[in-house]
Amino acid sequence: MNIGLIIALVAILLVLVLGYNIMLQYKVKAETARKQESARYLTIIDATEELIGHAHHMPYSKDLLICLNTRILDALQNMSELDSKNKQLSQRLEHTEQQITQLHENFNEKEASTFKVPSNDKQAIVMLKLVKRLRDTIRSEHNKGRFETQAYVAENARLETIQLRINIENVIKRANDAMVRNQPGTALQLLRKGLDVLSTKNDAYSIAARQKLQAMHDELEKRRQSRSAEELNQMERNERQDDMDALFGEKKKW
Repeated sequence: MNIGLIIALVAILLVLVLGYNIMLQYKVKAETARKQESARYLTIIDATEELIGHAHHMPYSKDLLICLNTRILDALQNMSELDSKNKQLSQRLEHTEQQITQLHENFNEKEASTFKVPSNDKQAIVMLKLVKRLRDTIRSEHNKGRFETQAYVAENARLETIQLRINIENVIKRANDAMVRNQPGTALQLLRKGLDVLSTKNDAYSIAARQKLQAMHDELEKRRQSRSAEELNQMERNERQDDMDALFGEKKKW
């Protein structure tokens, strides 16, 4: 066989092997990127479903629930583009679209969960973290153009009021607990802190809460002043008795 032909065949074979390896590496790299992208969308879905699952902690509005479900829908659509043959994704897409339609047509504000005052500091912290996550999420959705500006502004203000309410209701509870434990100083500090927070707020809840905190503060301050006056009188009585004892001495027993 011609040596030149052999060399040519070997060269062709090497090119084919090299090309196959390059193509294989590209496919592996593309598949890895696809899986990573799918995992990212799945994380978004799981986190958003978790937020929806906390709807029993506080009232969720129609706009908020539609925003969260639209976020899930967008992630599912992107996952479906990456894996168009996945029937489970198609079913989830259909279910999410139906859920959004249901919210648009049949959502009843009266049936939504009502605000529940946190029973302790731990619960208050959980609720505050939840509100923060919700505000971060709707801000992100608004920035991506998936949450209309007017609806975003209204929802953000509503969540801000809920955040304020959690803090103030927790302050009231802690102040009452401090009074039960006979710690008026601690109670007064808590009430003053709450009043400071409410000082620049003019919505209906803030006005009512400020009046309540001010009444509690004034009543507690009145009690403290009354107690201080009584203690001062007692000290004066004790001093007068000491003066009498010094003048006349103690009575001797005969």
